[in-house]
Parts: sequence; structure tokens; C-alpha cells
Amino acid sequence: MDAEREQAIARKGRHVAVVIAVTMVLWILATLWIGPALGLAGRYAVLFDLAAIAGFIYALVNIFQLWRMRQDNHRG
Repeated sequence: MDAEREQAIARKGRHVAVVIAVTMVLWILATLWIGPALGLAGRYAVLFDLAAIAGFIYALVNIFQLWRMRQDNHRG
């Protein structure tokens, strides 16, 4: 069972890493290249910023869950 828990922790860690990386790349692409290329107004940049913040908050919640999983794994 300990091996399964370690695999779950590793899987969640990879998930968090992918979420952070994809959020950052999409945010940069949308804000710096896609928005200006389509001629979108500046207010759409705020929309992209809010979407990125939501992605980072999701990642932060998952990091907290990962930390709790690791704490439980060391105790028991």
C-alpha cells in the first residue's frame, strides 16, 4: 500500500507541474501574441490574466493537497 501511495503522490506532483507549465505558456501566448494578432482590445488581456490566476489557484490548491498527502505518508 505504501508503494501505491508513493505513486499517487508522484502522479499528483506531475499533474501540478503540467498545470503550472501549461497555464504559464497559454497565458504568455494569449497575452503577447494571440491577442495582439487578432487585434483584441486591452480588456481581453485582463480576461486572460484572470484565467491564468484561476489556473494558478487550482495549482496552489493541488500543491496544498500534495503537501497533506506527504505529511500523512510520513506519519503512518
